[in-house]
Amino acid sequence: MKNGKAFPIPVRAQYSCSKCPAYCCSYPEIEVTPRDIERLAKHFALPYREAEERFTKYDAKEKVRELRHRQDRIFKTVCTFLDQKTRRCTVYEARPGVCRNFPDSPHCGYYEFLKFERAQQGDPKFIALT
Repeated sequence: MKNGKAFPIPVRAQYSCSKCPAYCCSYPEIEVTPRDIERLAKHFALPYREAEERFTKYDAKEKVRELRHRQDRIFKTVCTFLDQKTRRCTVYEARPGVCRNFPDSPHCGYYEFLKFERAQQGDPKFIALT
């Protein structure tokens, strides 16, 4: 402590996305910003407007732009960029800011829920859909 301030302790994630069926990708509203659309446009080598049209939709009620969804084999719908076999993001390097910041703590509520349900069911691969 040179200046009297405690050295920040790094936050270590206490969850494993590799064991999750991508609950966060099933959020019905995954909001995107113009910067997120720019990132996706660059990733796919598309003009901004084309990326906006192909990958997002406008929610007039909420007055926000969101990622498009598609039907899923586990959840009703998921983000269009989720690989439904591997349950991983296909645009990870270009993913939106909201995805980059999730979760915003060392714990993921979905992962805690998943661990609890799997322990209750006695099945390490159980996926709770409620």
